[in-house]
Amino acid sequence: MAVEPAKDLAVIIPTLRRPESLERALRSVFAQTKALDRVRAVVVADNDPDGSAAPLIERLRHEAPVPLTYAHAPIPGVATARNVGLAATDAALIAFLDDDEAASPGWLAALLSAQAKTGADVLFGPIRGRVPKGTGWTTAYLERFFGRTGPTETGLTNDIHGCGNSLMVRATALPDDAPFDTAMNETGGEDDRLFTGLQARGGTFGWAADAWVDEFAPADRATLRYALLRAFAYGQSPSQMAADRGDRAGVVKWMLVGAVQSGLWGLASIAVAILRRPNRADVYDRLARGLGKVFWTKGFEPRLYGAAMLKRTV
Repeated sequence: MAVEPAKDLAVIIPTLRRPESLERALRSVFAQTKALDRVRAVVVADNDPDGSAAPLIERLRHEAPVPLTYAHAPIPGVATARNVGLAATDAALIAFLDDDEAASPGWLAALLSAQAKTGADVLFGPIRGRVPKGTGWTTAYLERFFGRTGPTETGLTNDIHGCGNSLMVRATALPDDAPFDTAMNETGGEDDRLFTGLQARGGTFGWAADAWVDEFAPADRATLRYALLRAFAYGQSPSQMAADRGDRAGVVKWMLVGAVQSGLWGLASIAVAILRRPNRADVYDRLARGLGKVFWTKGFEPRLYGAAMLKRTV
């Protein structure tokens, strides 16, 4: 008699007032060609105080090939939404998909295969960035910005990425009831903080080369201004992580690195702006990341999520 596979996996999708893209994300999970027999639940963590995703979940529940769970996270914030999603399931393995992403048909199988091969506590996969028409000369930059690349082969990695398109072993990567720091609700970086702690505990990270998803940047995010604000926030991360570890020498090192980068890329930015070089967005991005390493303390953190994001969707 064949032994049925354990239903040990939950897919968590945080969402905030994006019904069309949320439905696309959900249907991409429903369409997985393998590994659905491992799925205990797909959890939608609705971060809208009004609970606007509930009707969609009710509509899709009857046609979902796996259990579909609605979890309301009424306090706006990306960390809160992730914590509420986790609280709605006791699955041993957690896959995160963002509501503006769509998974390829072999996504879950590729993540699970990579975890079995590497034994990593956290797995990341590649992302193809998609932006709306009309982004002009910034299109190629924005597609790279919203995308994610890595090695062509599956294996362990020292590189840390964001939660979107990831698989985590709950016992090691997500040991607490609320592992995502809600102090990062509006700035983001809750995943960096989580992974820094895991790294300090000796945790391991892996890359699932075939676990592809597409990320469809909405129009309000597919702008140079938004991308550079996020690039600045990404630049803050090394300095902030060193500070979280109590590594003062590391903070000084990253601030010095950032100062050098800011000077070099600042001059380059002036030159490419005058010449209107087609790659100037990439130069501006490097400048923003350098500045972020220098100006990493509270008060300089961009408000990109939580209540700030809620205002943009009104």
